[in-house]
Amino acid sequence: MEDEEIEIREYDWHLLKRLLVYLKPYKGRIFFAFCLMLGTAGLQALTPYLVKVAIDTYITNHDLSGLTRISLLYLLILMGQMVLSYLQVFIMQMTGQHIMYDMRVQIFSHLQKLEINFFHKNPVGRLMTRVTNDVDVLNELFTSGVVSIFGDILTLTGIMIAMLWINPALAMVALSVVPMLFFATALFRRKARAAYSETRYWLARMNTFLQEAISGMGIIQIFSKEDAMYNKFDRINFKHYRATKKSVMAYAVFYPVVEMIEAIAIALLVWYGGNRAIAGFVTFGALVAFIQYTQRFFRPIADLSEKYNILQSAMASSERLFDLLDNKQIIAAPVVERMPEERLTEIEFRNVSFGYPGGELVLKNISFRIAEGEKIAVVGPTGAGKTTIISLLLRFYDTYEGQILLNGVDLKNISEKQLRRDMAVVFQDAFLFSRTVRENITFDRPEITEEQMKRVSEYLLADPFIRELPGGYEEMLNERGSNLSFGQRQLLTFVRALAAEPTIIILDEATSSVDVETEYVIRNALQRLMEGRTAILIAHRLSTIQNVDRILVIHDGEIREQGRHQELLEHGGLYSKLYQLQYKEQEAPKL
Repeated sequence: MEDEEIEIREYDWHLLKRLLVYLKPYKGRIFFAFCLMLGTAGLQALTPYLVKVAIDTYITNHDLSGLTRISLLYLLILMGQMVLSYLQVFIMQMTGQHIMYDMRVQIFSHLQKLEINFFHKNPVGRLMTRVTNDVDVLNELFTSGVVSIFGDILTLTGIMIAMLWINPALAMVALSVVPMLFFATALFRRKARAAYSETRYWLARMNTFLQEAISGMGIIQIFSKEDAMYNKFDRINFKHYRATKKSVMAYAVFYPVVEMIEAIAIALLVWYGGNRAIAGFVTFGALVAFIQYTQRFFRPIADLSEKYNILQSAMASSERLFDLLDNKQIIAAPVVERMPEERLTEIEFRNVSFGYPGGELVLKNISFRIAEGEKIAVVGPTGAGKTTIISLLLRFYDTYEGQILLNGVDLKNISEKQLRRDMAVVFQDAFLFSRTVRENITFDRPEITEEQMKRVSEYLLADPFIRELPGGYEEMLNERGSNLSFGQRQLLTFVRALAAEPTIIILDEATSSVDVETEYVIRNALQRLMEGRTAILIAHRLSTIQNVDRILVIHDGEIREQGRHQELLEHGGLYSKLYQLQYKEQEAPKL
């Protein structure tokens, strides 16, 4: 999944068996569709025989009334065939839509359970391809592939039985070209799988590139890299075009070959059957019926070639989907769930060590305790491990040594529901969704009342600018809240975090990108809202943490110092140096 290499494998029955599981909830509908196909196949096998009867019995004997009756019967059979085909297609299309719905829900649900590290390694565009394009391809498999293949096989079976019953000798002549079909199919099969797998690969690469390029369009334009990005996209697009052309060529060659083999079979029938008809061993009606049977025999063969295209494309897509669904980077549910009687308020890290996969340890034997209502700050240079502490506390990662305790209970034994209920976090990136202001604050949490939402908005001084918006709390925000200033977006994330009255508040660089005036305004509101709550603050601006109860100074994944602001300054250690360096930066003349 991470490297997404192009796989070229033969047809995989294991993948097909896994895909057929999605049909199980709809087996009743599929059985009904199968019965409709059985009826359609029977009717298709019957019509050429009616032509034989019409020629040999009524036309030859100049029986106009009999010819009229059999013509009306022929028309009724065609109408019945049309109705059965309509019902079968409608049922399978609706079933395919239900299966697509089920698959997308399953994939999205699985994505929400994966560790954050997974999303760091897999581009957004690639994952979007899984949920959209790959699922669409599988829809073709379910609606036009699996069940329809059985319909084509039934049609072929019915035609062969009818041909053998009418005249075995003519049937053997018509079917003598079947080995040529097997040979052509083998050649086609060898080319199709590689082409479809390669097409899926370059489509995912294209989506990934587009997502990144569109998100970073401002940077591209600032550095005048439009031509360079155009050339990169052109290369990816051309490789996708070339891979698609291979699949088109494989089908374009195979279909005419099938038609040519059909023409050979009809020519053999005309030559051999004509001789037998002249000799009086075969009736003219039987010869005409056999020509029709042969044409109808090769039609499902051509359909099967198209179904094989669908199968090949579905195999390539299903490989990628099951690679995603089989990914085990999931936060495990508590084996022995323990629900603390009271809400979570106390935090303890006990000899915790952690390293990202393939890298060195980021945290090394970290130990500290935060009492109920205590407010601590974590500071240190970039890369010291500050944000990693928060990520472990929020269970974004679950593979660490030591213990993290909340109210004396191991974090791994606390349900995710309680953890998310009692903790609120504000990140440096003020991320908002394309929803209304109200929906961004409440975020589908019914326990947040209208009064509570507005009270918190007033505390954080967000209410005035919200009311000035054209729609107020019902104003629809653009993607990532781009129609608000950064300070306004940051205030909304504060309101969203604190609206549910959490007992633990985490601020990860939450004010580092806010202007000094806005920072001063919200700092006073935060002091009131954090009163009586346990709080962890991570900040580059040391001026924002001078009033906390304790400061932890992290360096190289270890706690080097801890204490209050004034104590650490008097100690003259790492914190003092960081503070002096930042103070000098603030005092330096601006260019």
